[in-house]
Parts: sequence; C-alpha cells; structure tokens
Amino acid sequence: MKITANNPDRKSWLPVDSDSDFPIQNIPFGVFITKDDIITIGTRIGEFAIDLGAFHQLGYFNGIPLTDDMFMQDSLNDFIADGRKTWRHVRNRIADVFDVNNPKLQQNEKHKEAIIFDVNEVEMLMPIDVGDYTDFYSSKEHATNVGKMFRGEDNALMPNWLHIPVGYHGRSSSVVVSGTSIRRPYGQTMPKGATKPVFGPSKLLDMELETAFITTAANNLGEPIPIEDAYENIFGMVLLNDWSARDIQKWEYVPLGPFLGKNFASTISAWIVTMDALEPFRCESPKKEIQPLPYLQEKGTNNNFDIKLEAVLETENGDLNILSESNTKYLYWSMAQQLAHHTVNGCNVRSGDMMGSGTISGPTKSSYGSMLELTWGGKKPITLKDRTTRTFFKDGDNVVLRGYCENENVRIGFGKCTGKILPPVKLKK
Repeated sequence: MKITANNPDRKSWLPVDSDSDFPIQNIPFGVFITKDDIITIGTRIGEFAIDLGAFHQLGYFNGIPLTDDMFMQDSLNDFIADGRKTWRHVRNRIADVFDVNNPKLQQNEKHKEAIIFDVNEVEMLMPIDVGDYTDFYSSKEHATNVGKMFRGEDNALMPNWLHIPVGYHGRSSSVVVSGTSIRRPYGQTMPKGATKPVFGPSKLLDMELETAFITTAANNLGEPIPIEDAYENIFGMVLLNDWSARDIQKWEYVPLGPFLGKNFASTISAWIVTMDALEPFRCESPKKEIQPLPYLQEKGTNNNFDIKLEAVLETENGDLNILSESNTKYLYWSMAQQLAHHTVNGCNVRSGDMMGSGTISGPTKSSYGSMLELTWGGKKPITLKDRTTRTFFKDGDNVVLRGYCENENVRIGFGKCTGKILPPVKLKK
C-alpha cells in the first residue's frame, strides 16, 4: 500500500508554520487529556491536537476495519498491535481529511469543535504502556569515549562490541513522558580514596541523548525475528533521555551492569513518529569494521536515519545552553540489527515494548551525547551563558532534547523531550 500521507506537495487547511515539527506529512500518534477531562488517542498537525476518538466516532475512518473503541483508550498498545496495514490506512486517511482540497471536515464547524484542540490546551500523557524496556549501546563513538575514560586507549572497545549490539534490560515502570520532573536519586557511592561506600544523593547526575523505537506484537516465544522482517514490526520512534547517576553506576555496575544508577527515570517525548513518516530520511549506515554473523547482515547500506538531535540545558534564569548536536546516522548498529539480535534467542517482543539506542555521540566533542563525555568525566567543566559551570547537572536544571529530519521538501520532528531536575525527596530519619 502506498504511503500517500508522505506526499511532500500536500498542504493542510490547518495553519502550519514552515519550521514546525508537525506538518501534515508527519501525523505522529500520542495520548492526551482534553480540557473536558477526556483521555483520547490523537495526532498533531502544527499547533493543533486532533482527537482521533471523536474523529472515529464521527465517521471519518469509515471503510477502515477498526474496533469502535480503538482510539478511546489510554495507550496506543492496541492500535500498535493491529499492524502496519492499519497504521498506514489510518495515517493516509488523516492526511486526506486534513488536506487543503478536502472540504468534508474543513467546512463542518460542529465536527471541528469536537475534534480539534489547541495543543496548549491538552495535557500529554504516556503514549504507550511500556511492558518491557531494553537499552542498547549502539554508538561506537560513545562506547569508545567511555572505554577510553575507564580502560584506556588500547582497551576502549570490549571484544564483543563489534560483533553484537550490546544491550541490557531497563526498568519500564520508571519510563515517564516529557515534562515530568525528575527527582535526584539516592544510592551507594564509593568516594575517591575511600575504603567504604557512603549513602546519599547522586552528585553526578547525567543525561543520555538517545532515541528509542516502539515495537508491535512481533513474534511468539521461541521464534526469532529475521532481520529482513524487523522494520515491519517497528511502529515508530521517540526521543529518549535515559538519565544516569554516574557515581552510583560506577560503584554498582560490576559484575551485572546498571541498576540503581539507571532505573530511577527515563524520559520519552510525547509523540511517536511513525517509521512511515521517517522513510524519506533513510541514509547510509556506518561501514562495519567486522562483517557480522549472517543473522545480523542487512541488505543494502541505507539502514540508518538522518535525524538531527540536540540537547539543551535550560537554567533556572531561563538561559538556553546548547550542550550537544548529534545525529542518529552515527549509530553503528541499526534498529533492525538491534531487534534481530534481541529476538534471535527466541525472546518474544510485545506491542508497546521500547528499545533505546544508547547514548548517540558523533565524531566531534560538540556531538557527544552525555555530560560524562562533554566534560570528560568532570575534568573539563562547561561554562554556561550565566558564567556558571557544569560538570554534571544541578537541581533546577531543565534538560531539553529535540530531534528532527529535514530535506528540501519537508521537516519531520518529534517536539520536545524535557525533564527538570528536582532535589531528592527527604528521607525519614
């Protein structure tokens, strides 16, 4: 089925700024609560949130086989589970109805009042019920930088890194939507020169500039997903800030890896941008230094996506400080390779599962995706606009991630992924 929603010449009868992340060619999906306290699944065009529950009830999806309550739920999981054919039908129909040449809804004031809201008048909620969350480690530049800091130049990459997409299972219960404040976590740390650990709030709170992909109900237990089928089972992508408490993580990670240093919070953007919308932005993948095993070999070379990423620190005085400008095109391991590897042992993947890319760093310092790298472990502080410095984040700092694709015809973006750091909760004595 053709993706007519991607037509770059299409215009919407809703006003959309030229630099908007959400032109009619995007049509992302999310969940929001309206000013009438109704929770609904929706989409966005420009600065307008579109209630797909009302859209469906009023007959605008007629002819597409959908359950009556498909969009009247508090998560996208059931819609995602319906598969790519349904996703494409729905996006194409939305694009048709909001096309400038279609008068059906455009000239129906009563229906518009029920369906269309100012995006600033709705509250965005978690778009999915995340059953399982896996975080990969797919940026060679990031893995190399961290390895240099902790093991030296000669042992920067572990022996397995060029052979498999390394990953670990995270904590899905603490995945939160953009705009949710983050409490500084407590944990054990081992101060430099000490012989015993101490307990207290993390002093080395960090961001991780990532993206994540969301899967459908892809396979049964025991059945691997072949790499050539991987993208058929990926619904779309979000921005991800996988917060890290570096001092807690350093003390705990041997021998089993991240635990309290990672599971306290992971922030995602509110709108899921579909892989169909991102299709025009495929790009060359980094050349593999070692040919992977057959189950990880992809056809062709355009298996990455050219998504420009930015991390900004907003201080309490309102200053915006650009920390990093990176791109998903730097990822050594693609999403298809990540999913194929994740399931090659028969692990079953369900609708709404989330797979993080790992920190996305590029080849230059300005493209490093974490404060750990940007300040080289705290040895090279960053000076901000207000002349204060940071090695890691302070309470009151608001971290803002943005991401978008752009060509000569259209810009497709994710909006913001934000999280403000609050002081730790007061513990009972």
